[in-house]
Amino acid sequence: MQKMMGQSNRGFSDTGLRRVRDVLARHVDSGKIPGLVALVSRYGETHVETLGTMRHDGGAPMRRDTIFRMASTSKPVAVSAAMVLLDECRLRLDDPVQEWLPELADRQVLRQADGPLDDTVPARRPITVRDLLTSTFGLGLDTTAPGSPMMQKIFEQGLYAQAELAAPNPDEWMRRLGTLPLMYQPGERWLYNISDDVLGVLVSRVSGKSFEAFLRERIFEPLGMKDTGFHVPADKIDRLPPLYAPDPQTGELHVWDEAVSGRHSQPPAFQSGGGGLDSTVDDYHAYFRMLLNHGMHGTERILSRSAVELMTTNRLTSEQLAAREAWARNIVHLAYGTGQHGGWGFGMAVRTYRGDYASIGQFGWDGGAGTSTYADPDKQLIGILLTQVGMSTGDSSRVMHDFWTTVYQAIED
Repeated sequence: MQKMMGQSNRGFSDTGLRRVRDVLARHVDSGKIPGLVALVSRYGETHVETLGTMRHDGGAPMRRDTIFRMASTSKPVAVSAAMVLLDECRLRLDDPVQEWLPELADRQVLRQADGPLDDTVPARRPITVRDLLTSTFGLGLDTTAPGSPMMQKIFEQGLYAQAELAAPNPDEWMRRLGTLPLMYQPGERWLYNISDDVLGVLVSRVSGKSFEAFLRERIFEPLGMKDTGFHVPADKIDRLPPLYAPDPQTGELHVWDEAVSGRHSQPPAFQSGGGGLDSTVDDYHAYFRMLLNHGMHGTERILSRSAVELMTTNRLTSEQLAAREAWARNIVHLAYGTGQHGGWGFGMAVRTYRGDYASIGQFGWDGGAGTSTYADPDKQLIGILLTQVGMSTGDSSRVMHDFWTTVYQAIED
């Protein structure tokens, strides 16, 4: 293990760190996870593990600067752009978004979320910035009802694609989104993912810059996140492994996305805050350390303390929480146990009850490409686990679970 900046108030026990390594190595040795990079830090003490190879048939070893597709782990980082605009009063929490997103004005709402698309009532109120930040604006991806008319329509419209289809540019994407009714009234129900992509378009329109340009200027460059963006440039593409999708029946590893000539080798038409970022353990460590430091990076303030508190504490009402909890419990067999935290802040989960080894107040999220990143204010802990194995089977989820179990066991006070 690499060890940096060790201090006398050591954050981890040597025995615990060995167990982290041994358990991760067991997953790599099984052949189900070709390679991984893991980082844990506490009180300025940072440990990094690099195990296995970039490809499942061998080849280059994993390195500390390997670049991974962050998938939904993009959400906690991408949301920071909207927080900058809130800090500067260029957005307000309860502003209707239709001023910048006229495609979302005058919504119709389904009488039944899984009902026919023409059986609607008018929205009771406009969609607000807060609705987008909390994923409660009325539309989302429902993994429990993939065959519902709405889910079928979302895929038909090319808003999201399972195959090679690239998302259209943001204006065309919003136009297509605007042809759909909402599934729930604005503010009524937590729904996954679509809000995060709409937020990126909102940031772009308010700032007059591309979503990526704004993030780079206000977040990535000040934090030194030099390897984070919405694609991997040619001079770094050798640091991006292929993304594997295991066969759900056999577990055999199939390449879902190659590095060279793959989905992340060119700038995308749509910069997805919901799942489009590529990054490294050190870049994500810098970001989550800034959140633990209440918005400060060294002597520079990136976000206000209040903005960080809003992002990283539960923002859902008791009714919204009940719906989110029911969703999490009902898909535990599909998500292999990920996503059960209770609360949701802005762009990330917030743990509101003790359901596993992690403390209440831990915040972060997981990604469908086999990524997991959380910070724990109570323990002053950051953990980041990056793999190249998608969640079509439970293999990468099990590595995540075991990573977090061993990380919490390694804490020594």
